[in-house]
Amino acid sequence: MMNRKWKSLLTASLMTLAIDAHAATLLVGSYTDGASQGIYRYDFDENSGQIATTPKQVVKSVSPSWLVLSADQRWLFAVNETPQGHASSFSLGKGGQIKPLNQVPSQGDEPTHASLSHDQRYLFVANYAVAPDPGGSLVVLPVARDGKLEPQVQQLRHTPSKVNPERQAGAHVHSLVLSPDGRHLYACDLGADKVFIYRYDGASPEHPLSPAIPASVALPPGSGPRHLLFDAKGRHAYLTLEMSGEVVVFNVQDGALDERQRLPLTERKEAAAKAAGGLHLSADGRFLYVSNRGTANEIVVYAVGKDDGQLSLLQRRSVEGDHPREFALDPSGDFLLVANQKSNQIVVMRRDPRSGKLGDTVQKLEQQAPSDLKFLE
Repeated sequence: MMNRKWKSLLTASLMTLAIDAHAATLLVGSYTDGASQGIYRYDFDENSGQIATTPKQVVKSVSPSWLVLSADQRWLFAVNETPQGHASSFSLGKGGQIKPLNQVPSQGDEPTHASLSHDQRYLFVANYAVAPDPGGSLVVLPVARDGKLEPQVQQLRHTPSKVNPERQAGAHVHSLVLSPDGRHLYACDLGADKVFIYRYDGASPEHPLSPAIPASVALPPGSGPRHLLFDAKGRHAYLTLEMSGEVVVFNVQDGALDERQRLPLTERKEAAAKAAGGLHLSADGRFLYVSNRGTANEIVVYAVGKDDGQLSLLQRRSVEGDHPREFALDPSGDFLLVANQKSNQIVVMRRDPRSGKLGDTVQKLEQQAPSDLKFLE
């Protein structure tokens, strides 16, 4: 018969295993103008929807506002969104332990976004650049086999639309997104009112990107394209227009984008309520979630048409904070986490996977200037 001591130890071990089985690793990027120190690593309980109140690790880095995970999750990359911007590389160890590797100049100001080629040979960095001269740019940084970044091999610039004299006097590359097959890269340029399309050729070390045919798709003047997202099969794509506060649905054919639908994120007419941000699909592709910042501060929920990919409004849900710069669905699909940058909190909301709607708030975690959320699988 098992004595009391061993029974107690076994019970404790089983409880630990049960907790670990439902724990995910959450990485948080942030702005470090205030009290934040950089990248935070938290445990997240997929049963309760609770983020551990104390981070497991804090990695000092200057304004790592956007995080990129390699496909094998061995490497983590971040853009350092500052004047004279940089991009940083880290290795990921057991349990998501983060170790800095190196940092290189992004060859532009205020980089806001990055993505990794499917062969993991290049990191594409979007230099937003607040100042119109020289304006934003797209930069290609090689990734060495040890995960370290190398100096840029290609830099591309676009012509601004100048429709809005304050915000579009220069190019402002806001995001860079690869097609699901990895053959095309899409550059959303808020300053140009266009999404530029490039062919990717990993076998061309000096010029891995070249203009596709067509080379771009034009959006309404003054609309300001921000973030693009593809469905799993690459048949449809979704785009936020930051300045007009809209979401656009495209059909995708041979890399080209054909607009099929455009919807407002808010019924309010004032410009201050229109500030479209991030967007994410549920794992099953049935629902699209879009953030709208400004004075609206909402997550907008849409049902996605099974065949045509078009959107039907389901819900507008307050983020209970200010400036939802990014958000993420947890691995279980039962929760949605919002990074409220200006109110310094991560808000966790319950999600109904069947209806797609967002429910009660589960947690509000104090976190200085959160800007991006990524889960390790």
